[in-house]
Amino acid sequence: MNKIIKLTAILFLIISASSCKKYLDIEPVGKVIPTTVEDFRALLNSGYVQFPSHKSNLAFRTDELTLNFYTTETPNYYDQYKWNDLNPDATSMEMPYGGFYTSIFYANSVIEDIETRAGVSTETAQIKGEAYLLRAYALFELLNLYAKPFDKNTAATDRGVPISLKIDLETNYKPSTVEVVYNQIFADLAAGQALLNVTSFPAGQNYRFSKRAALALTARIHEFRGEWSSALKASQEGLAINDKLEDLNATANVLSPNNFKSVENIMSMESAFNPGATNASFVSPHLLGIYDPQNDKRVAVYFKKATVFPGDAGYEENKDKLMSNKGNLNDFKISFRNGELYLIKAEAALQTEDLGTALQTLLALKAKRLTPAYFATEQARISGLGKADLYQEILNERERELALEGHRWYDLRRYGQPVMTHELKGVTYTIQKNDPRYTIRFPQSAIRANPNLQ
Repeated sequence: MNKIIKLTAILFLIISASSCKKYLDIEPVGKVIPTTVEDFRALLNSGYVQFPSHKSNLAFRTDELTLNFYTTETPNYYDQYKWNDLNPDATSMEMPYGGFYTSIFYANSVIEDIETRAGVSTETAQIKGEAYLLRAYALFELLNLYAKPFDKNTAATDRGVPISLKIDLETNYKPSTVEVVYNQIFADLAAGQALLNVTSFPAGQNYRFSKRAALALTARIHEFRGEWSSALKASQEGLAINDKLEDLNATANVLSPNNFKSVENIMSMESAFNPGATNASFVSPHLLGIYDPQNDKRVAVYFKKATVFPGDAGYEENKDKLMSNKGNLNDFKISFRNGELYLIKAEAALQTEDLGTALQTLLALKAKRLTPAYFATEQARISGLGKADLYQEILNERERELALEGHRWYDLRRYGQPVMTHELKGVTYTIQKNDPRYTIRFPQSAIRANPNLQ
């Protein structure tokens, strides 16, 4: 993916970046003076490049992974694994914060200047629309990291995150409420969708927001807010454009569903699982236990044998374990794909009492993931489920289908915030049901830079 987002050298420093540190903790290269469509495309590409790769960190907070204690990368994730945000070790990897605002900085630059400098055209409309969507997505991710899950009864008072809408490094940014941030997200969604004119980008350019990607983001936002009719509508509209799924039973040209070349790909901007996280972890017994290893084709696609060799420290202990096979290469960047839209559609249909559509949609996904004989068995079992059991089956399928793509932590937050335990060097760490640590604290570096985040 690196070759598809090469940047043009168009950045000119005209304002000091140092003054912004005490507010948002971003360090932009500086405001730019682009003048052409190509300049603004390169400028927005900078915003895409700077979007954080934070989903690996989140995976260590879930029940998807255990630690590999025999690699140098592992200590980077100790605090995430212990849910320790209050007094983290200096060697641990922080959850990102400033990177989101760097992306927003570039998006704001495009929104402010593209029409006055490069004119009004189909091309500038598309780029400006993408900028609105990038800003909306950055704010959405920030909310789901650093604010409580959406609750319509408390959103007006729950603390959210700072909102930056213009290039003004002297503004004293304070967190807005969850409701205010979501209002801005919806405003950006509407503004962006009104401008977008590219339905889908081809592989190689599909790190950009398109009409399909905007619908996928809209569906996810409404799902997270429990607005099921709107989530159903957006997922149906997205799938009406392209409803293809990777057929894991095919004998040739089978791609992982999260490959940027996959037929079900919608947008590939984020590295959901990076090489360091892969080396530092094994797939947990819990995650492996939710699949039928012989009949669920995803097992061989999503996971691989641990990379350990005779003579390595920990070889006997780890030789039979599995690791993630969803990262390590630029091919496996993913933000949105059809598999997720199928699951949103199924859940939203069920929540709006359309059990027939929910069942049909769930089975359509399973048919592409399970061996034919096992699918027939599953079809018979699932077809007899009532609403409550079908709902649980949809949630179980989310866990299987979207494993290690950055969804699990958000789903744990939204669906009950259960008790979890992690073992680390003989010590058991526990996150309790409805634990305050299900809302991550702002990173220490961000708080030092901006006391308003205390």
